[in-house]
Amino acid sequence: MTTTLLPRKALHITAMALPLAGWTLHTTVLHRRLTQAHRDPLTGTWRRDAFTTRARQLLERHPDEVVLVLADADHFKRLNDDFGHAAGDTALAAIGTRLAEWAGPRGVAGRLGGDEFAALTRIHPRHQTLRLEHLARLMAQPVPYEGGLLPLAVSVGTASPGALATSDLPALMRAADAAMYEGKHTGTIIQARPDHARVPSVNGRRLGRPGTAVRGRAA
Repeated sequence: MTTTLLPRKALHITAMALPLAGWTLHTTVLHRRLTQAHRDPLTGTWRRDAFTTRARQLLERHPDEVVLVLADADHFKRLNDDFGHAAGDTALAAIGTRLAEWAGPRGVAGRLGGDEFAALTRIHPRHQTLRLEHLARLMAQPVPYEGGLLPLAVSVGTASPGALATSDLPALMRAADAAMYEGKHTGTIIQARPDHARVPSVNGRRLGRPGTAVRGRAA
């Protein structure tokens, strides 16, 4: 009797395992699709909403050791005009990749729209200056393209809760945006001061930025 029951029991267990395996595969595929839906297809970074969610989580958990970075490609229209849109896409992909690598597993990088990016990552305060200097060098490196090199210039502004006495993400982003604009086209990373947080804004963006519905010089 034992030799007869064992195969039946094994068959029963196998029959139960098949639906579980199918559900696990379905869950994995669904998770992958959801993740892809929140990723920017060109750069692989998070889209704005997904970036915002993850950035707020990091701010809540580690308010004393995070740095927010806003990055904007300089002369991007000229790059498209001179080298073509495929070259522009290559430059954007490089910016996204470099920001994500810089942020690392302790942070998050996102594409906010167009040639505007953001990253937020954990860095101990005593290491922040060195890490930002590394980011400046990283962003200034030309991008390999069709056997040659594309020139790349990126303006960067940063903000930290310690410097601004707030862990509110919109406030940090406004200040980083204003700091970035102060250093536009200089290749110098500007760290936001309290006065940057007081720059007038529309919908969370500095006056004059595209999308604010206010006429002015675009960044």
